[in-house]
Amino acid sequence: MLAEYTLITNGTKLMKEITLKDFFDLNKNRFALSLITDEKTLNNSITSPHINRPGLALAGFLNRFSSDRIQVFGETEIRYLQSLTEDEIYERVKSMFTYRIPCLIVTKGLTLPYIVEYLANEMSITVFSTRLSTINLYHTLSKYLDKLFAPEMTIHATLIEVYGIGIMLTGKSGIGKSECALDLVHRGHSLVSDDTVKITVIDDNLWGYPAKDFGHFMEIRGVGLVNVERMFGIQRVRQNLRIDMQIELMPWRENMDYERIGLINNFVEHLGVNIPIIYLPVSPGKNVSVIVEVAAMNFILKNYGYDAAEDYTSKIQEEIKRKSLLRKINISQNNNS
Repeated sequence: MLAEYTLITNGTKLMKEITLKDFFDLNKNRFALSLITDEKTLNNSITSPHINRPGLALAGFLNRFSSDRIQVFGETEIRYLQSLTEDEIYERVKSMFTYRIPCLIVTKGLTLPYIVEYLANEMSITVFSTRLSTINLYHTLSKYLDKLFAPEMTIHATLIEVYGIGIMLTGKSGIGKSECALDLVHRGHSLVSDDTVKITVIDDNLWGYPAKDFGHFMEIRGVGLVNVERMFGIQRVRQNLRIDMQIELMPWRENMDYERIGLINNFVEHLGVNIPIIYLPVSPGKNVSVIVEVAAMNFILKNYGYDAAEDYTSKIQEEIKRKSLLRKINISQNNNS
């Protein structure tokens, strides 16, 4: 779920956070979590998507301690604590807890020294235990936090899958985005969201989701609302999709210089990620949905290493060279004769 957090304002910067109570209630089964400390410690919040193993902090080196991250104790950390005296454990752990870490997770169901649990309750630091191994917890928890804290925005667009390619249709209101998407769905493609799309960044890729959670509805002027899932079937809708390219629908103008060959590749940036964009002029009678299908197939061919514009240009250059060579041969023959 993308709504498991709240946004807080820090000056002019928006930060995401999730309370430990919500984190525990939503994910105790996913991460096999059990609460070691008192429930009152669940008032803290997680504000960072990163995880830290505080080996150096336990050894007393706190100059570069990443205290804003979830701290994980694995077998190495537990074994190290067991090698210390009670006084040393008290001093080391207390020094680390003074940095107000979000929480501590102990992996493999390992047993914490009692002093650590006592200090955690005294200093209101949440301690969880999990049956997962350290590596497994790192993998699953990092993936969850990356998605939870990923930057996101909502834009006026329609997102549809065409031949496995995520295409985001944009353009001013009334240009025909919904009508084009409806025709594409009728032709066998899948709708993600109409009118508004929530986009986020996951693993350096743009992903799109429906901005609303109450179904795949489309507003068709002159007809009204259409429930795509009910009308065309569950196979014609998707809950999310990687956005591979954007097609900007724009009114046809005679004085505009539109791309005709395709040698120039244009890109647009969303949330720091660049994706290809095609500026598609729209005029009465133009079959826009077929052009969108062609754009998707052309995108696939480019990913496989074939570029029609470059191929065409190469053939033109070869023809020019051939004619130039024939002209030189003819001139040479005429001079000899």
